[in-house]
Amino acid sequence: MDWKIFFTVFGTVFLAELGDKTQLATLMFSTQAKSPWLVFAGAALALAATTLIAVLVGQAAESVIPERPMKIVAGAGFMIIGGLILFQTLKG
Repeated sequence: MDWKIFFTVFGTVFLAELGDKTQLATLMFSTQAKSPWLVFAGAALALAATTLIAVLVGQAAESVIPERPMKIVAGAGFMIIGGLILFQTLKG
């Protein structure tokens, strides 16, 4: 098992998910639920399902799209999203 990949993915996803709208929605549901474990299970299953979809799509795309263009598009996408968030923050 490649632990470097495991911890890189874990750290990246963990930091990206902190304070996002999904986490805030889960927080809201947990304040209203009688069983916080059901909220946890539902949220964990949803995150696992979306992650599975991302992995499967990534594997399929990898067989069709070369790695370098995929990295460029992904990097540009993150930069665009970051720029939009920065612009909205500075705008007020």
